[in-house]
Amino acid sequence: MDLQEIAENAADLLHAPATLEDRDFHLVAYAPHGDTIDPVRMESILHRRATDAVRTRFERHGIARATGPVRIPADTSVGQLGRLCLPVRWNNVTYGYLWLLDDQERITSTEAARAMPLCERAGHLMARQARERDDLGWKVADLLSAHPDTRTQAATELTEAAAPDPPFTVAVLRTPSPEPLNPWLLPHSALTTVWQRDHVLVLPQTAARTTVDRARRLLEERNAPVQAGVYSPCLTLDHVHEGWLRARVAARAAAPGETRDWTTLGVLRLLRTAGDEALAQTTQTRGTEQLLKHPDLTETARTYLDLAGNVQKTAQALNIHRQTLYHRLRRIEELTSLTLTNGQDRLTLHLALTLSPHLDQPTQARDS
Repeated sequence: MDLQEIAENAADLLHAPATLEDRDFHLVAYAPHGDTIDPVRMESILHRRATDAVRTRFERHGIARATGPVRIPADTSVGQLGRLCLPVRWNNVTYGYLWLLDDQERITSTEAARAMPLCERAGHLMARQARERDDLGWKVADLLSAHPDTRTQAATELTEAAAPDPPFTVAVLRTPSPEPLNPWLLPHSALTTVWQRDHVLVLPQTAARTTVDRARRLLEERNAPVQAGVYSPCLTLDHVHEGWLRARVAARAAAPGETRDWTTLGVLRLLRTAGDEALAQTTQTRGTEQLLKHPDLTETARTYLDLAGNVQKTAQALNIHRQTLYHRLRRIEELTSLTLTNGQDRLTLHLALTLSPHLDQPTQARDS
């Protein structure tokens, strides 16, 4: 019997709509019984979680510590019907709650007692799944290890644990929130972990886009900006480590609220090849460092080079007169000691300006 079947059996047994949620009030399963519904149940089903206000209101009744049924009275101010809460526990640990809409209090204590074995079964399943997901999370973290032997062992164990079929997509979501994603809210095929402050997902390629979007929304609900990067395909679990390194670069290059794919990065792929200080030493000169101290000239140079040296389009993009643009270009050449009509000089400047916003290490004086 799975968790959905438990919710359905409880609804049939107690003749009331049932909702099974984890201890963080995320929806696990639900079963209708008649047409009875209220805003709390509707919110949980539509958004797959109860609101923080609902959680606070219900927890005031001591449900987190309860070992038996708890009656939650109606609250007409918010349209909430009365309901019965059956704690879902295993080995004296609460893993969730089985809710029955029962505004008329038709469910007797005897009937509620008959449903408690269902809650015990649900608690056992939720405890086991929590352990399995924790174990998988550790194995996914081992896939990202710097030690090849550890990665090989993790790939073998995940394959034996019925990991999803390849090819895989690796996604990295960056946010200030360190709290791991709730695995109940993601598909079972999604392997997740937190590694080096990144939320990392290993997904079947066919389901990657919708799952990454779902994970992003869950993190954004914490009022934290999300930078996301993806890489695919990883043909085997042995390729996940490199996929993670590339997805990290894509997330690093993404703006808050944006998802970048490794294939769209162009020259920013160089961020994968070396550390920031080494890249700065390689791409910056004394002249480009001087230019970076002048924001208007830096923006002008970057726009001019991004538009392939088209004066008319650059002036329009910057909303300045052509003569002003020519004056700025001469000033750029003076500061950098580079000639904008020379292809190699243009490449040097364009590379320096493209990489500089993504380099975390402060630059030192370079050779000109």
